[in-house]
Amino acid sequence: MPPEHEALLILTRQQFPELEGVDCVVEAILKGGSDRHYYRFEWAGEKHPPMVLMVYTLARRDNPKFVPATRRLAALGVNVPAIYAFDEQRLFVWLQDLGRDDLHAHRDEPWDQRRPLYEATLREAAKIHSVTAESLSADEIAAMEPEFTEGMYEWEQNYFLEHFVHGHLGRDAESQGEAQTALAKLRQRLAQLPRCLVHRDFQSQNVIMRDGTAWLVDYQGLRPGLAEYDLASLLFDPYVTLSRSERHDLLSYYAELRGLNLPELREVFYLCAAQRLMQALGAYANLSRNLGKTYFEQHMPAGVKNLSIVCEEAPELAPLLTLFT
Repeated sequence: MPPEHEALLILTRQQFPELEGVDCVVEAILKGGSDRHYYRFEWAGEKHPPMVLMVYTLARRDNPKFVPATRRLAALGVNVPAIYAFDEQRLFVWLQDLGRDDLHAHRDEPWDQRRPLYEATLREAAKIHSVTAESLSADEIAAMEPEFTEGMYEWEQNYFLEHFVHGHLGRDAESQGEAQTALAKLRQRLAQLPRCLVHRDFQSQNVIMRDGTAWLVDYQGLRPGLAEYDLASLLFDPYVTLSRSERHDLLSYYAELRGLNLPELREVFYLCAAQRLMQALGAYANLSRNLGKTYFEQHMPAGVKNLSIVCEEAPELAPLLTLFT
């Protein structure tokens, strides 16, 4: 066992004295683009269930938000991992191990098998989205990540322009006047819409499947925003492929689930999809070019394809095509 794993095992046994002397296999979980580190502890025998240790830093503002976000979502009845212990000084959180079967792992299965999994995922999203921003106190909002405002949308757009359009493609976005106007109108429109609680990174690798039930992870970015942003994160996820009809079916399911007007939902959905995909492409470029995580490059073509589809679906987004095609 590597010395780092041995040290973590010692600290875990100190936290849970009943595990002293119980054989354990420690496995690093290598996944995602964050600076958090995850370790799976599998204990010998059936008496002690496996657990996951999350080790985080204070380098990212959202990392300390994980524990309060877990408690908030659990109170709403959302399926999230149980917290077994929390060491705020060491920045350790011991969590229920939800298993290895995420929604992404089902990406190549037939649609009749995948659809129930996506519907289960949307049911969890609906629980989060049922909380309106108006129902949250100022203190509750202040304890979360910054809510989606016009400034936040502009930050995401600039992130895309800096890292993907300029950094990756080598293009000058400043000279694209029509595209810049379209970006301004997009963020202004989204900022005017009523907000609810959102996951913020609602994609297939952040959904764990257990016996047909969806469980959510990586929700430390919880904040007031638009439900359609979460829907776009899931249904235009560059990590998987969904057809136009499959997206329509799932969007219809969600609209019926929450009693929403489908045409109105779809209109905002495409606007949010453009915003989300620009953010994702900016992240892929930044992670691959500046942080050495070059495996994110493989998702850029799918992100570009999805963003092209979105810009073709919503006429007001068409000027954005000149930025990346």
